[in-house]
Amino acid sequence: MDVQTINSMNYEQFQDTFGNIIEKCLLITAAIWSKQPFSSVHEMEVCVYEFIESLPMSGKEGILRCHPDLAGRELSSGTLTVESQHEQLQAGLTSLTTEEQEILALLNSQYKEKFGFPFVICAKMSDKRKIMEELSYRLQNDPSTELLKGIDEVKKICHLRLQDILFKSAVLPTKL
Repeated sequence: MDVQTINSMNYEQFQDTFGNIIEKCLLITAAIWSKQPFSSVHEMEVCVYEFIESLPMSGKEGILRCHPDLAGRELSSGTLTVESQHEQLQAGLTSLTTEEQEILALLNSQYKEKFGFPFVICAKMSDKRKIMEELSYRLQNDPSTELLKGIDEVKKICHLRLQDILFKSAVLPTKL
């Protein structure tokens, strides 16, 4: 997908295509759509990051609260977004042992109790072992450090989701 295609999208097409680059945050996609035309896909991505950075701390916390617990209730109930399902599957979170599930549930609970939002990590760049290690490590952070770390992880997730969208559109056959 090239920038001309992106710039030619109406609001609904843009939302359908890019609506979940930031987990369950359609407001961000709407704000970014209004910034068209973009000179490049990179510029569009920078607009997303600038929007996030312009938010007050409460807005950033809100972005983090939109994320599901890793290997949590939404995974077991089948209500994860398609993107999160794929990312958690890739990280091995869909095949945890009972003991791993219990440990991760405990760590997720401790984390949310301490920080008020779910633990966010770019699962696509991790595996279950690394995720549990990082979660244990990040529990030691202070709230302001952890908020910034979570937002950095959101940006990594966004970047990879954008790449997936652009790659999928490049390999999809055109209609005859």
